[in-house]
Parts: sequence; C-alpha cells; structure tokens
Amino acid sequence: MIVFDLICPAGHVVEAWFAHSADFEAQKAQGLLECPVCGSRDMTKAPMAPAVATSPADAPTPAETWRRFVRALKAHVVAHCDWVGADFAQEVRRRHRAGEDRGVWGEASPDEARALVEEEVPVLPLPFRGPGTTDA
Repeated sequence: MIVFDLICPAGHVVEAWFAHSADFEAQKAQGLLECPVCGSRDMTKAPMAPAVATSPADAPTPAETWRRFVRALKAHVVAHCDWVGADFAQEVRRRHRAGEDRGVWGEASPDEARALVEEEVPVLPLPFRGPGTTDA
C-alpha cells in the first residue's frame, strides 16, 4: 500500500491509500477521485515528505497502521457511498438487482448479511460504524 495526500483546487487535502502508484494514475484518468469536502474531481498529489523510519522505534506500530487504514477506508466510504442505515439489506438488494453502481453502507443483522451472501449480493463487513460515531 502507498499513501498519498491529494489536494483539490479549493485546497482541501485528503489522505488516500492505493495498492501502488499506478493505481492513483489509473483512478485519476477514469475520474474516480473526488474531494469528499467539495466534490471536485480535479485531484492531484499534494507535495509531501516521505515517512522514513530511521530506527525501528520510529516505525508505526501495526495497530497504528491499522487505525490509519480504517480512517482512510471510512473517509472513502463516506465520500463515495450512500448511508442507508437500518434499510441496508433492502437497499443493497434493490440496487444490486437494478444494476446500480453507487455503493451503499448501513446496518444489517447477522441473518440479513448471511441472506445477502446466499443471494450472491456482494457485501462486506466494515470495521467501523455509521455516521456520528468515533470508532476509527
């Protein structure tokens, strides 16, 4: 994984994670990058100093690396998916059948999630909760 700070023309800076540098270029070319603050799709890499660990003590712990990843994932989900709360199972099923591309996130019981998987509706559990929570 590689982390870039991205900036929009309005000056909003966002941390974004990519599998490798070429992924940034590919997503930019496809117009997939969007500022979560203003919606601009004109995102560029912001100047940033590389994080270089000079000793093992300077390296982030695995727990901190995980927290950073979860924060970046949550920012991406909030910016690119619709929160549907407790209506998640019904809404994701409806959108899947209609062929809609925009993702949703919400809450589902274990039984609802299991039923979606059995129906081959693509779903994944997320390591964070909905809006207004501070778990990442």
